[in-house]
Amino acid sequence: MGIGTIVVLGVLAVGVAYAIMLYNNLVQIKHNVAKAWANIDVLLKQRHDELPKLVETCRQYMKFERETLTKVMDARSKVFAAREKQDVGALGPAEGALRATLGSLFALAEAYPDLKTNQTFQQLQSRISAIENAIADRREFYNESANVNNVRIEQFPDSIIASLFNFRPAQLLEFQAAEKADVDVKQLFSS
Repeated sequence: MGIGTIVVLGVLAVGVAYAIMLYNNLVQIKHNVAKAWANIDVLLKQRHDELPKLVETCRQYMKFERETLTKVMDARSKVFAAREKQDVGALGPAEGALRATLGSLFALAEAYPDLKTNQTFQQLQSRISAIENAIADRREFYNESANVNNVRIEQFPDSIIASLFNFRPAQLLEFQAAEKADVDVKQLFSS
């Protein structure tokens, strides 16, 4: 075996090792996106399980506020459907609608002093608020993971390995325009 053959085999071995390293990195990034989605999924399921308890507690006090309670449950169903289908595009708007209806429910609870002081209501409200905060944190982590995935599968030379092995871009969880708009503090104090 000549020196030229050894050099060619060495270059091929380095090239194959580099391609394997790129592939393994892309696999790890893809699984990070899946893990980030699974974290959101767990929190959405927890909130999904807590909301009926909150609505039932409120129903006992809010006999005439059925429309608000119905909106909360309808919004909950839309989030559940998007979560089950793993439809990231539908999840953002469904989440926005659910947060808006929960905000209405908590604001409406102010008119019911007995409900506001009910220990079960307070615990559920705190639990759901904590879950909401955790979901917001996980959404940020998911979007960061999806962005890293999307950038890597478009960069050269990763794009070659990504196209050969059918790596796909991840969809970002996007917010509705209303969720990004500034809060009208004056309007909040006037109501």
